[in-house]
Order: sequence, then structure tokens, then C-alpha cells
Amino acid sequence: MTKLPHASDKKDPLVEEFLRYLANERNASPRTLKAYRQALTAFGAANKTSWKKCTADDFRDYLFALMKRAQARSYVRLQFSALRSFYQFLTARKRLRHNPVREVQLPKIEKKLPLVLTRQQVEELLTAPTRETKKRSAPVWMPLRDVAIMELFYSSGLRLSELAALDVADVDLYTESLRVFGKGRKERVCPVGLPALEAISRYRAAANVHAGPLFINKARRRMSVRSIWLVLKRYVRHTSIPISISPHKLRHSFATHMLDRGADLRSVQALLGHASLSTTQIYTHVTVERLKKAYADAHPRA
Repeated sequence: MTKLPHASDKKDPLVEEFLRYLANERNASPRTLKAYRQALTAFGAANKTSWKKCTADDFRDYLFALMKRAQARSYVRLQFSALRSFYQFLTARKRLRHNPVREVQLPKIEKKLPLVLTRQQVEELLTAPTRETKKRSAPVWMPLRDVAIMELFYSSGLRLSELAALDVADVDLYTESLRVFGKGRKERVCPVGLPALEAISRYRAAANVHAGPLFINKARRRMSVRSIWLVLKRYVRHTSIPISISPHKLRHSFATHMLDRGADLRSVQALLGHASLSTTQIYTHVTVERLKKAYADAHPRA
């Protein structure tokens, strides 16, 4: 039975070559590179057989060991996504004739509908900075920055990493849009609502931000992904919202509210930067469930 020891720090030449390929030719994000490195290193530590001698049974044993540890199916599939891509790379480069990972059947991911906020809850969250009474030894422009961050999350449905990477030059006040670099460094243009544009303008004027990173910290350096997440987490405490909030829930809410108000699925797909329409379709299920609930609550013979 395959055991799962901690990943070794020793670097594997084949893995390093694969990661360079992902970074240089596929424009993979640092987050993807880190996840793939961890997945490949963990398998290499658990199975001492060389990559060229691994069989489908070795990968089935590894799958069984992961499942026995009660790992989430999404986590298991991520590990095997890295392994499958790695072996595809090896076969494409003629290092191997056969990809044994393809023979392994993975567990299906449980379909969970994303939690979304109501429009009233979004409004309560967006106005939370104006209700915060706790005194902080911070520049006076910080609450304005925080409002701009949350307005922009909901206005354009950005991923956390996308918002953190924005520069001042990416926001076009005249066309009311912004340039975003999504997964794989794919560029897209997103419209921005007037409340978000006004919030950004007020923050930039107060913080004297005219170039470089759009959202800065107290030291006037680009805010990290974690810092932006903590901004949102802090203001949730000043609301009555009963569920935990993350930047991705604002993205879910953006997509669902767009569909609720009649936007077509292809437009929402483009706004979110989804490569596949099937990824966006989950929000149609959310909308249908909300319609069914509204029907059950309001119709006299529901």
C-alpha cells in the first residue's frame, strides 16, 4: 500500500524541465506552478519508482491512499491533473511512449452550487467601511481604498489575483473599463460600473496614486492577495451577513446577479474570463434555484 510521506526538497530534473515549460510556453501562474510542483514532489516521495517505470497500478495505489486519507475529491483531482499533464509533456517530448495516468479513473467531483449574496447583502457589505467606528493608526485614504476594492470586486467579477495585479494604467476612466490578465495571462477587457469608478477616483486622489500598482498598502507597495482578502474579512464583521465571505463569493454574486437581470450566458462567460462555457453554466443552476424559491415563497398554489 502506498504511503504518503512529506514531499522531499530534492529537485527532480524532469519536473524542473516540465515546470519551466509551463512557465515559459504556457504562461502558467505562480500559483499553478507551486501547486503542480507540490503534487509531483509528493507523488515522487510516496512512490520511489522512477517516472519511466511507473505503471497505472502505481497511480491507482496512490489514488487509493489519497482517498483513504479522506482528501477532498477536488484536491485529489488537482493532484492527478498535475500528474496527467506531466506525463503528457513527457510523451510529447518522446521521453515516454505511454501515459499510464490516463488509465486511472478518478472520482467525480460533488456538484455544489456556489453560495451567493443577495443584492441587499452586497449593498450592506459595500457600505461597511463608512460604518466602521474602530480607530486605526492608518492613513485616512485607506477606507477609501477599501471601498474601491470591494466595489471593483462586485462591479467586474474579478478574481482575487486579478484585482491584486491591477496597475493604474489598466483602468480607463473614459471608456469605463479595465484591462485584466487572467489565467494563463489571457487578456480581457471588463466594463466597470460608475460607483466603482467613482470609488477608485476618490481613493487615488486621496492617496496620491497616479502610476504603478493600483491598490497599495501603508508602505505604498502593491497590496498582496492575502492583504486584500483580510480587508474583506474585516468589514464582514460590520455586517449582519450570516455566511462567511470571500472575494470569490463576490465573483459568484456578480455572475448570478447578472443572469438574474437577463444577461446571456456567453456575455457572463466573457466577463468572468472562463475558458469553457460549462464552467459558467453552474450559475444558471443557482439562478434557477433562486427562481424556484421565489416561486415557492410567493405563489399561492406553489
